[in-house]
Amino acid sequence: SFTLSPQSLDEETLCTIPPSINNWTIHGLWPLKARCCCMCWPMFESDVQELDAELKEHWPSLLRTQPSFHFWRQEWEKHGVCAACVEGMNSPLRYFQICLKLRGQFDIQRLLEDAGIIPSCERPYKLVEVHQVLAPHLGDKHEIQCITDEKDREVWFQVKIPLSHNLTVGCHHHDDGNPAPPRNSSHGHPCPPQVPFYYFPIDHQDPQRPCG
Repeated sequence: SFTLSPQSLDEETLCTIPPSINNWTIHGLWPLKARCCCMCWPMFESDVQELDAELKEHWPSLLRTQPSFHFWRQEWEKHGVCAACVEGMNSPLRYFQICLKLRGQFDIQRLLEDAGIIPSCERPYKLVEVHQVLAPHLGDKHEIQCITDEKDREVWFQVKIPLSHNLTVGCHHHDDGNPAPPRNSSHGHPCPPQVPFYYFPIDHQDPQRPCG
C-alpha cells in the first residue's frame, strides 16, 4: 500500500513543514502481508546519499526534533525490511528509489489541478468528484482518508493506493483468512461519502491549523 499525504498535520507535536514543501509528500510504502522481514538489515546514510535531495523534497521529516535520515531509517526498519522480499526493492537504495518513482507516477496535485480541484479554506469537495478524478490513475480501490479537525470539519488527510505485488494499481487479495493489518499507525478514516470534506492549503507558519 502506497500512501501520499497533503501537508496538514493532525497531531499536537513539534511539527514543521519545510519552506520548500508545497506539494503532496510520501507517507509510506507498506507491505500488507509480509512473509519474510529482514529485521536485522541496517541502513546507513551512505545507502541513500545520492537520493538525499529528492527524499527531502518528496519524503521529508515533519518533526523539528528528527533529522531526515533518522526518519528515513525508521521507514526502512518498519516497512522497507519487509518490502525487500520484492524483486527490485532488495536494498535500502532500491526501496527508496521505488518510492520516489511511485511518487512521480502518482502526481496527485497535477491531476487535481487539471480538474479544478485546488486547496481551499472555503470550498469543500464531495468524495465522488475527487474519486472520479483519481480512479482512472490510482485504480478504483484507492482510499481517500480524512481527519476530523477541532471545528468538526472533515479534512482530507491522505490517499492510500493499493498495489499488486508487481507495484501496479488494483491490488486483489485471494488469500484465505484475514489479511494481516498494515504495519503502520494512521489516524485517518475513510472520508464519508455523504459529507463534503476540505482540501486545505499548506500553512508553513501554522501547519496544524492552516485554515484556523
